[in-house]
Amino acid sequence: MAAAAQTTGRVTKRRVRTRANLLDAAFAVFAAKGFGRVSIEEVCEAAGYSRGAFYSNFDSLDELFFALYRQRADLIADQVAGALALDGPDLDVAAAVDRVTEVLLLDLDWLLVKTDFLVHAARDPVVARTLLDHRARLRQAVADRLARARGHTELPSVLGDVDGAAHAVVAAYDGVTTQLLLDKDVERARAWLKQLLTALLTDGSDKPAAHSGG
Repeated sequence: MAAAAQTTGRVTKRRVRTRANLLDAAFAVFAAKGFGRVSIEEVCEAAGYSRGAFYSNFDSLDELFFALYRQRADLIADQVAGALALDGPDLDVAAAVDRVTEVLLLDLDWLLVKTDFLVHAARDPVVARTLLDHRARLRQAVADRLARARGHTELPSVLGDVDGAAHAVVAAYDGVTTQLLLDKDVERARAWLKQLLTALLTDGSDKPAAHSGG
């Protein structure tokens, strides 16, 4: 029994490793060629596995693509939440913006894969739900942090409530990353996003907006 359990454990670990390697290889191939132009054989070749290894982990290329997107999107949402959790109750906007922009602007390969997923989702309501859920997680992470800072740091009134502010943050990110896909200038995009988020969440300076009233 013990030997069988050890064998099962080794098989499980090997399968987890195989799945992870397939996802990593697929990320590189999808970023280079685009979803819809990639075959299962190309993913297997990049990962160094057979088609049998592929089908023991995924039913189709679509399933692998969705798994890849969810894996990366969940990681980013967790990183954003973690970056926003480091301040005390009074939100240090400049420091929080620095941390969030470092997390959000990962690399061009991720933006290419994410854009492919967006185009695919625009034509399929079921796929769109996956993307909408991820975006909601990002907004919720931002909104939760802003809500904890209320009473310490006041948001510009034009944003309305914390949900409105969170939507504005994600919209700013969308706009900046669209430009980044075209000009490939990561440092410029990071600097521009910092400026936009600072302007959105403060009076336009690097200090929190002043409290109104007594």
